[in-house]
Amino acid sequence: MKLKVEYSTIVRDKMKDLKQYLTESFGNKVAVNVLKKITFALRSLSDFPEKGVSVSELFGVDTDFRCLYVKQNYFFYYIDEKKIIVAEMFNEREDFMYKLFGVKSNTEDSDEYWDE
Repeated sequence: MKLKVEYSTIVRDKMKDLKQYLTESFGNKVAVNVLKKITFALRSLSDFPEKGVSVSELFGVDTDFRCLYVKQNYFFYYIDEKKIIVAEMFNEREDFMYKLFGVKSNTEDSDEYWDE
């Protein structure tokens, strides 16, 4: 059974921001191409809802979220009874584990290296 894919307001807003950034930085053609690839990958969750990795298994955090990496972005979603909710989106440069779960993902060594 195909599940419907829904986007949270947060994800919709971040996708608009991404499109604007890509358009301004690289032109409309690149922006449209990247967004097409992202939406195609997210729509494929309708047929393959467990395509993304389990955040719980990967990071040992108690959550139902799954994660799908597409075009330098991490998409966090969960599977409801009849739909998939894409709840959050982070660029690969963001510390998404800290923002989502309060888990610091960098070490003291990396802090010292980057002088943070």
